[in-house]
Amino acid sequence: MTNNTKNITNIDENLINEFQQNGAIVVRNLISQTELDNLAKAIERDIAKPGPFYHGYETKNEGTFHGNLRLWEHDLDFRALCLDSSLPKIAHRFLSGKRINLLYDQLFVKESSTTQRTRWHNDLPYWPIRGDKVVSIWIALDHVTKDSGALEFVRGSHRWDRFFQPETFGKTKAIDAYEINPNYEPMPDIESDRSQFDIISWDLQPGDAYVFHGMTVHGAAGNSTSNRRRRGYTIRYTGDDVVYDTRIGTNKTLRFEDLNDGDPIDSDRFPVVFAASKN
Repeated sequence: MTNNTKNITNIDENLINEFQQNGAIVVRNLISQTELDNLAKAIERDIAKPGPFYHGYETKNEGTFHGNLRLWEHDLDFRALCLDSSLPKIAHRFLSGKRINLLYDQLFVKESSTTQRTRWHNDLPYWPIRGDKVVSIWIALDHVTKDSGALEFVRGSHRWDRFFQPETFGKTKAIDAYEINPNYEPMPDIESDRSQFDIISWDLQPGDAYVFHGMTVHGAAGNSTSNRRRRGYTIRYTGDDVVYDTRIGTNKTLRFEDLNDGDPIDSDRFPVVFAASKN
């Protein structure tokens, strides 16, 4: 995969300020057609023969919801996009500081007629880290609309400083029920009174991306279309202030026993992918 993602100079101060204020933005044409084609092929390989951390969800109808994570560790095309493209530099534009680490990557494929929604949540409670400099880049491989499962975000919720209890996105054999953390709180029932929340969203074209903070509350409807997939591939990057956290209630697949509480996460599992002093 060639290193021809969108030039980082296109990530201007207005976009960075919008990210900092709202907790979520859209970036158009983030990756090239070549990268998009290679990514699509990698996704089909994973669907045909899922990697070891597959966590597809059971659905109540004819559609399917394929999920997987840590794909970069087992596929060269996922790895190239995570490590060797311009995406680490783009993450640095939003997080600044001296270095950027790859936390992990994740795949969400909602086929047509998969009506199961993705529950409202914020991500950081799921992850064995703490710190403010965390960004997710969710890349679309299809035309994404509300009907097909566009992500929705609660504007400014990344500054609520509220950790909501993690739950699985559906019935799956691959992920155990999350341990209850007494410092977490239940997620408000946003769907029952959406007018009380400042919800923002965007339609996407292939190659566009949502860029959002690790604490931004977000969710998505199911894919109610009859003939359109919704493939989303997400890469999570972290900045200088992020350290390992051994608190209870995080995703066991993301924990790393070689690290202790408070350690910098620099490691083969969470590699440094951008160092400001070297670029």
